[in-house]
Amino acid sequence: MSLNIKEIRAQFPILNRDIVGKPMIYLDNTATSQAPLSVVREIERIYTHSRANVHRGVHTLSQEMTNLQENCREKVRNFINAGSIEEIIFTRGTTEAINLVANSFGSGFHKGDEVILTVMEHHANIVPWQLLRDRTGIILKIVDVTENGELDLNQYKALFTERTVMASFCHVSNVLGTINPVKEMTRFAHKRGVAVLIDGAQAAPHLKIDVRDLDCDFYVFSAHKMYGPSGVGVLYGKKELLEKMPPWQGGGEMISVVTFNHTTFADLPFKFEAGTPDYIGIAAFAKAIEFIEECDINKMESHEMELCREAEEELRKIPGLKIYGNSKDKGPVISFLLEGVHPYDLGMLLDKQGVEVRTGHHCAMPLMERLGIPGTVRASFAVYNTSDEVKEFVKAVKKAADILS
Repeated sequence: MSLNIKEIRAQFPILNRDIVGKPMIYLDNTATSQAPLSVVREIERIYTHSRANVHRGVHTLSQEMTNLQENCREKVRNFINAGSIEEIIFTRGTTEAINLVANSFGSGFHKGDEVILTVMEHHANIVPWQLLRDRTGIILKIVDVTENGELDLNQYKALFTERTVMASFCHVSNVLGTINPVKEMTRFAHKRGVAVLIDGAQAAPHLKIDVRDLDCDFYVFSAHKMYGPSGVGVLYGKKELLEKMPPWQGGGEMISVVTFNHTTFADLPFKFEAGTPDYIGIAAFAKAIEFIEECDINKMESHEMELCREAEEELRKIPGLKIYGNSKDKGPVISFLLEGVHPYDLGMLLDKQGVEVRTGHHCAMPLMERLGIPGTVRASFAVYNTSDEVKEFVKAVKKAADILS
């Protein structure tokens, strides 16, 4: 059975907004997707019914809230097919999850050790490794992209040496939409004894994720890009690695016993969850996962990619328009420019027509430098977008092009 998009859209009242007197078309889903009513109502319900700090509380509200948070941990475990809930660490987002790995797992790296990244990484998967480099003297090695926006896998393989200790790369590019062959890349790294982190921020909302099939050591993603609340992220890590890694933050919750002479840390996953978590956001994230499961992520992917292909086909007919990222295997993202037009100017004109897109470097400045451009206009699709919206989007781009020509 196909998706009932009308019923799905009814769960997102924000989609009924007008922008400057025109029906809003929201195409900034790569940055943040909208949240269904089930998520919003769960947040309201908890604030008005069950709000209390989690764990260690003997009273009813604390126990209720603890159960809600840990229910979400189990839902996340099942969603990505992790082996146990001990492998699911809640963070504030993908960025914090990568920083956790760089600071904790990376604490075992030494001067001259090598970490392999790619030129298509988000800043969140670049800067933490640069900070580690500045502290320890590790070496960063960067994989280039081909002209169609795919990773140069021959170069990737050639970069490995006996000093390589880590490979960290995105599953899906937030600019190009390229879906990288992460399973193959992980297998190659593991044959050389190299650990792998996969940034799944752009994959988790659109693709079926199976961390045990991928065999990655770490996988990270954010709730707010997959119909959930902001301020919640996930780090999956293999249990045997997490057990060996030192905590990267200290405080309440992550301890077993504290004296002024010594501290014993809590067991997984709590060893990495210092302080009071965003327990309400985490509990509401469970509702977002339920929404995705009810829709069926495979059907969602098919719908989103059909919209993307429809939009690309029509955009290519516009004189002077260039699309960046033409991999044969890509997600529902289109980055483009009009010849001689700054992306900000085009984005402003689209907004005046009710079309919400993202403009700029998309936290991928090294990729923009590689492409020789200041930034792009980026349209990205979610399950609630429609073919009619695609038509209106293309019409708005054409109108903007005429105005700016």
